[in-house]
Amino acid sequence: MSAAPRRALPLALLMLALALLAAACSGPPPAGERGLRLTATLTTPTDVDLSWEGGAEGAGWVLEFATDEGGPFTPLTYLPPEVTTYRHPDLMPETPFHYRLVTVRGPASEPVDVALPDGELTEEDENADHTWLEPVTREAATVPGAPLATPDAARPTDLAARIKHANGIHFTWTDRAADEEGFLLESRVEGGDPFYAPIALIAPDVNSYGLITLPEEKTASYRIRAFTHGPPSNTARVTTGGG
Repeated sequence: MSAAPRRALPLALLMLALALLAAACSGPPPAGERGLRLTATLTTPTDVDLSWEGGAEGAGWVLEFATDEGGPFTPLTYLPPEVTTYRHPDLMPETPFHYRLVTVRGPASEPVDVALPDGELTEEDENADHTWLEPVTREAATVPGAPLATPDAARPTDLAARIKHANGIHFTWTDRAADEEGFLLESRVEGGDPFYAPIALIAPDVNSYGLITLPEEKTASYRIRAFTHGPPSNTARVTTGGG
């Protein structure tokens, strides 16, 4: 598979451009479990600004949306705990949207630092074997798992990053969790935000994953997190205006 989709986060989930949203309800919404409160504000006829506060300590958030009040809810993006606002722009007009925020919990590995070579992909790189990009379960690096409720025992270990070319990194780690809903690959880019942010969503039991980086990611620190979802916030409802 060639220098294909950069991320399974399906930070393609970030681009669910079918996203639409909805006119803020009058008055503050009720808080969800553990005091996590989400607010949605229609700032232009087709742009929605979301903000939140409170909630239990966690590893981050997943912001979800639905076009029907009863769902199903679809993940829009995964966010680090330091982020408490998000703009959902250019939405379908005159459409109701329902948002909720779900806590993400779970331990992260020790980080690894990566400095990629200068330059872009060469023709030789582009024509090389790219099977290393595929998510794989390495049985030899999967141990009898511990529940995420015991984070020290369930924490991923042995994270290694092998540089494949000027824009490619192959990550491997030992899976020590028994009940993860997946893994998040997180990065902290030199010159960027001072915290780690999710860049790829990886299926449970996987412990080998390839990443095609962006131009500004030549030097970065990476870690892998085994995670599960916690309780949701309240649901914030908005209806977009005319196009």
